[in-house]
Amino acid sequence: MPRGRLRVYLGAAPGVGKTYAMLCEGHRRLGRGTDVVVGFVETYDRPRTTELLEGLEIIPRRTLGYRDAVFTELDVDAVRARHPQVALIDELAHTNVPGSRNAKRWQDIEEILDAGIDVISTVNIQHLESVNDVVEHITGIPQRETVPDEVVRRAEQVELVDMTAEALRRRMAHGNVYPPEKIDAALSNYFRVGNLTALRELALLWLADKVDEQLDHYRAEHDITGTWEARERVVVALAGGPEGDTLIRRAARIAERARGADLLAVHIIRGDGLSDANPAHLARQRALLENLGGTYHQVLGEDIPAALLDFARGVNATQLVLGASRRGRLAQLFSRGVGVTTTAHSGSIDVHMVTHEHVRHRSWLPNLGPGVGLRRRIGGFALAVLGIPLLTGFLEFARNDLSLPSEILLFLLLVVGIALVGGFWPAIAAALAGFLVLNYYFTPPIYVWTISDPDNLLALIVFVAVAIAVSVVVDLAARRTREAARARAEAAMLSNLSGSVLRGERPLPALLARLRETFGQDAVTLLERRPESARTPEEQHDPRAWQVVETVGAAPCPSPDAGDTHIAVGEDLAVALRGPTLPASDRRVLEAFATQAAVALRQHRLAEQAEQTRQFADANRMRTALLAAVSHDLRTPLASATAAIESLRSNDVAWSDEDEAELLDTAYQSLARLDRLVANLLDMSRLQSGTLGIVTQQLAVADAVPQALDGLDETGRVRVQIAETLPDVLADPGLLERVLANLIANALHYNPAEQPVLVTASALADHVEVRIIDRGPGIRQADYEKIFLPFQRLGDRDSHTGVGLGLALARGLTESMHGTLAPEETPGGGLTMVLTLPAAETPAIPRQTSEESRSVEQPTPNRGSPG
Repeated sequence: MPRGRLRVYLGAAPGVGKTYAMLCEGHRRLGRGTDVVVGFVETYDRPRTTELLEGLEIIPRRTLGYRDAVFTELDVDAVRARHPQVALIDELAHTNVPGSRNAKRWQDIEEILDAGIDVISTVNIQHLESVNDVVEHITGIPQRETVPDEVVRRAEQVELVDMTAEALRRRMAHGNVYPPEKIDAALSNYFRVGNLTALRELALLWLADKVDEQLDHYRAEHDITGTWEARERVVVALAGGPEGDTLIRRAARIAERARGADLLAVHIIRGDGLSDANPAHLARQRALLENLGGTYHQVLGEDIPAALLDFARGVNATQLVLGASRRGRLAQLFSRGVGVTTTAHSGSIDVHMVTHEHVRHRSWLPNLGPGVGLRRRIGGFALAVLGIPLLTGFLEFARNDLSLPSEILLFLLLVVGIALVGGFWPAIAAALAGFLVLNYYFTPPIYVWTISDPDNLLALIVFVAVAIAVSVVVDLAARRTREAARARAEAAMLSNLSGSVLRGERPLPALLARLRETFGQDAVTLLERRPESARTPEEQHDPRAWQVVETVGAAPCPSPDAGDTHIAVGEDLAVALRGPTLPASDRRVLEAFATQAAVALRQHRLAEQAEQTRQFADANRMRTALLAAVSHDLRTPLASATAAIESLRSNDVAWSDEDEAELLDTAYQSLARLDRLVANLLDMSRLQSGTLGIVTQQLAVADAVPQALDGLDETGRVRVQIAETLPDVLADPGLLERVLANLIANALHYNPAEQPVLVTASALADHVEVRIIDRGPGIRQADYEKIFLPFQRLGDRDSHTGVGLGLALARGLTESMHGTLAPEETPGGGLTMVLTLPAAETPAIPRQTSEESRSVEQPTPNRGSPG
């Protein structure tokens, strides 16, 4: 049975008309004779949406009970048994009631699709997993119901239901989205113009990526290699030279002119792994590209123009940026070069040839530098010095038995052997010497420097040419062998470096440590030019005043000149090495390490700045929350106490003794509440500033619990069960009493009135665990840490439960006593707060088990810390 097809209506925010559009599509298909049913549609009592349900067959929902409440969910089995052609199922990201077969509705839809039924569904952009955190950052409201992006991307069709921010706000103002009592709050919070505009842009960008995927898939299926200019994409080719910075900036300007264009950079790696590219340049250019919002790619290919064009066509690029050739004019006569070849075969892709300051004429001569080591070159010259006389003597002895061609072949064999041993220059010297020896001793007329037969002259010239060619090939092979070995060594070093970073080591020290180990240095130091404001009076006029940023090994180098080797990274950074002097061939790897060290330093400082910004944001958020909280919570008890006292002072009313007692009690309770609130705020301030005084001593938990209960405003049903042999704990008596009071008050706040809050304690190794157990509504495990945030409470906050410091203060005080406080789920429903404190070394004195029962007023069920 073929799998059903999924169609999704994507919206930027609630109320844009996703469900309405889905039902309209259902009516259109029904009118065409398609078997359409409504599996689950949530109308939210919107009249126009409700009207569209008329005429559509509705599958009855499944009824589920959860915590004394009844809920309805999609009945998957009923839909599959009915087996329509199309099922309309609203809210793709919906979370099912506990006890359902699947946790999420999109999983229900997957089962229906597997049954061969087409499904039309809806989802908002804020529910997509990839942008969930971005939406929370924009709106300040977390979205707990999410759906994996892959589920929506697999849909056959994704249609955006779009509406401008102003139009959606008008719909809300007219009462077409929310009931009247919620309109003002919605318009001033989530549905602000800025929020809606940002959400709309997110939806458009996400859908654009989906459309790009569909376009790439279509082009691949139909083997379309030509460029379709549906979206501007600028590709810049990097050769690993210093001109890459200029090319990237030019490409970025081109992409910026085409608003919304993508910027990509590609570096082609030859199949043999050998390249003239400088890793330091590539690392710096990659960082520059990422700062400009581009992406970096590497492609393997022998034919660089073909690989470059294949990549450009693969990403549907419209423009290609290349650097002008650095080769000389004579070299360009023999080979057109990458730029000319790429332009000739680019087709519909626009090619920009960018000139740069590094364009120069290079020599047409090959690189005749040594391809082998010094020892091998010395051995080659020695073999030439000894081999040519010995071979000459042997041929002189066998002159009558050998002809001139045979003698030339033997000399050629000797030259090849010298080339294999010593490389290019010993072989060239041997070839020239062999030419002279063959001419003088073995070419008629002998013992003179003339040659009578033109054939003999040709044979000697061919001998020299072959000897030179073999020497070049051997030297080139030796050079490539050394480059391959170096490339393998560099790859191994970079792999080792990557592994050290992935294992969790700090990037900058890890880089310097690997650099020191790799090259056997005594010390490696990263230096930065000291800013003028930080220079000493002696350094004020010294432009080369340096400071040590990071160092590994022995004594650091105070300046680059103090090291045996140093690499400059820009104008203000340098890496200095103290130890054996390194050859020039190692500088390329050193530059790569130095560039990566500079990048690691920049990332470390950005992380520090981000952390400081986060701390400032947290402090600002706390100040804002504190002002919002105390504006009401300090004023309320103060107003109550003031009203009671003013009533007592009034001479207009004759108060009875009972009335005066009640007013005095109201004033006392209000002032006591105000005192506790101020104490909590002061303790939280001391905790954050680190000035809270703590006096730790040995005490019994069974003695601290009753004192905590006595401090509560109202008595309640609390059952305390503590074993007689429980060890004492090390804690501050006053702080422990505050912690227990806050935890018990929080448990009573949410515990059902007919059930007691249970306080138990047990010993575990060198700790004592105190559990405060309630049977309230509980919270999700994902929200455990959120309940400890100050001035915050899960759910809608009421006006009578304090500023939300109880649990935050309890955890802070517990940690200051070297303990921990963590929530757990109560079996059967509810929340258990586990208070762990260090146990005293001396055994506890057996005590009587205490059980106390108290009652507390049942507040509005709002999970958080009431104090």
